[in-house]
Amino acid sequence: MATTLNRQDHQPVYVLHTYPFKETSLVAELFSRDFGRMAVLAKGARRPRSAMRGMLQAFQPLQATWSGKSELKNLHGMEWGEGLLLLQGEALMCGFYLNELLLRLLPREDGHEALFTYYSQTLRNLAHQAAPLASTLRRFELKLLQELGYALPLEQDVAGQEIAPDQSYYYLPEQGAVAGRSAAQTNGVQLSGATLLDMLSDDYSNPQTQQQSKQLMRLLLAHYLGDKPLHTRQLLMDLQAL
Repeated sequence: MATTLNRQDHQPVYVLHTYPFKETSLVAELFSRDFGRMAVLAKGARRPRSAMRGMLQAFQPLQATWSGKSELKNLHGMEWGEGLLLLQGEALMCGFYLNELLLRLLPREDGHEALFTYYSQTLRNLAHQAAPLASTLRRFELKLLQELGYALPLEQDVAGQEIAPDQSYYYLPEQGAVAGRSAAQTNGVQLSGATLLDMLSDDYSNPQTQQQSKQLMRLLLAHYLGDKPLHTRQLLMDLQAL
């Protein structure tokens, strides 16, 4: 419960990123279930005997206690949550990609409980290879944009007509699917209606859907991220064009 110092106890969190602060401390960017993205100062966390030194790890369910009224809170303690995870190889790189997306797109101190739950499940899917990695990324990218309030109409085109599976469309950021336009007339991505309907029904089994959904999400994320590219996106492209 919050106190006059805005203390929050045992809040479910994940570590998105850490960086050194002064000689012995760390600043940790956390994804909190109830408070969204938080920045906390872990004093003395770089000291060899620090209790938090080995706990500020990405992808692990944790519980954090912090206080403070400024944007940078004081971290008082960490505890392990349930179900420790091990991400390896390409799945590990995918996890870092998810974290970079959250760091870049999530506003500070804006809770997204449903997204937190979905992120947690996505990490488990990555750890256990529960689905093809590329499909796992597409699902999370779509969920992230939807949770942040960016409309992605998949069922109707910009004219309000139902998407036809055999129709070709160009998808435009912040607008949607446009039928019957040439590549020279738009900066969108060309795809089939079947791809949009597959994404709507969360079905990425079709190779065409896999390829076109990747192109669509690249376009949309680039639009919302701006000029600064994602470091992990390039690494994933170098690996297997995920």
